[in-house]
Amino acid sequence: MTDTTQRAAGAALYRAVWRWHFIAGLVVLPFVLILAVTGAIYLFKDEINNAAHRDLRFVEIRSDTLPASRLTAAALAAHPGTVKAYSPPPAPDRSAEVDILDAGGLRNTVYVDPYDGQVLGTLWDGGAAGSPALYVVRKLHSLEYLGWFGNRLIEAAAGWMVLLVFSGIYLWLPRGRKSVGTLRIKASRGRPWWRDLHAVTGIYTGVFIVFLALTGLPWSGVWGGKFYDAAYALGLGMPDGYWSNTPQSTVPTQEVVDRAPWIMERQPIPASPLPDAGAHAGHLADAPEAATDGNAALPLLDGVIGTVEGLGLVAGYAVTLPAGPTGVFTASVYPDDVTYERVIHLDRYTGAVLYDAGFADLGTLGRWAEWGISVHMGQEWGVPNQIVLLLACVAMVLMCVSAAAMWWKRRPSGALGVPAVPTDWRIPRTLLVMAIAGGVFFPLVGLSMLVLLVIELAVHVITRRRLPAQGAAR
Repeated sequence: MTDTTQRAAGAALYRAVWRWHFIAGLVVLPFVLILAVTGAIYLFKDEINNAAHRDLRFVEIRSDTLPASRLTAAALAAHPGTVKAYSPPPAPDRSAEVDILDAGGLRNTVYVDPYDGQVLGTLWDGGAAGSPALYVVRKLHSLEYLGWFGNRLIEAAAGWMVLLVFSGIYLWLPRGRKSVGTLRIKASRGRPWWRDLHAVTGIYTGVFIVFLALTGLPWSGVWGGKFYDAAYALGLGMPDGYWSNTPQSTVPTQEVVDRAPWIMERQPIPASPLPDAGAHAGHLADAPEAATDGNAALPLLDGVIGTVEGLGLVAGYAVTLPAGPTGVFTASVYPDDVTYERVIHLDRYTGAVLYDAGFADLGTLGRWAEWGISVHMGQEWGVPNQIVLLLACVAMVLMCVSAAAMWWKRRPSGALGVPAVPTDWRIPRTLLVMAIAGGVFFPLVGLSMLVLLVIELAVHVITRRRLPAQGAAR
């Protein structure tokens, strides 16, 4: 191949990558904005909740706290229903939280002063988000309001974010010149200024954007499910063997607790063996003759808390009460330091530990996934972690705004302004290799590529048919 041919091929490849970078960026731009804005807010969920609901979450430090049984009784007296979970105070100046399902089927969190049992107030239960407002932010972040389809859209957008970063770096690299792509904003105004802003922001923050995209994918339906199954099959995720001598239910952990380590969410909880008639005495308390749903297991709660704290479960944990005759107590914690994450299931009749697993019990992929998710949520290194990821979210917003501004300024009146299709058909073969690689690693990206390709071909066919017709009309 001659130098001229190589330069022509390189220029054509550049135009082809630029075209797909442009199209994909324009398509996923709204979703990237949603991810960036809601993610930036959710990074500070604890700070926001503490400020907005300080009267509910904080108390004056006094002498000894009351046992869980007294605090749940006070919550039930103020808000009748069925206790679903209890969260002890995570710090001496914090209130206890009692999640109660009322007769109308609405779940509420009742905040109780742990020193005197006074009920401080009630909020609709926001689960892991901690409040109704942050619950909305969390649902918007994953587009769960659109059901499984919204989850797939966000997964595809996350995959495209990775490819956009790499294609953007390719477009930024020099082409036949000794100079490198711009490392600062050189233009002073107009479309060149927006172009420089887009390029400079991307080149400095691309690694953080890729990290956020990849560490968010474990929660997705397709990619996350495949990764979970692969890690499990290779023995590098959640290991087998915890229920070898214990009955196992069909209920996954994520349906029992508000928040558990990701790698454990899909693991089914064990089942409490039904005791023989008349044999209910356990080492915690005497269980009722016919344990059923509801508050029947509450007399055992104090003993359960004593057991899990004796096992070293760190502060900030919650205890979910058993559901049904074979249900279990589940104590789980997902702290800032991911190495202390843990899930413990206990028999509802005897309080015996049926399952106890933490970070060290996971396989290599499981530990890396948990660490990545912890950093993704801004909790592994505290405030510095939050600030770095906040800046990454701001960068994503800037790149979306600058991309939209460049498109708006370059587009012809009444047209989208999509870059022209390369005339060298060797280039699509080169891109095909890239597309296949990206599509295999990100299945929904591959599917969206096929959709875009079908649209491209349709537009191409329609355009070619119109040209002869227009010529004949002349």
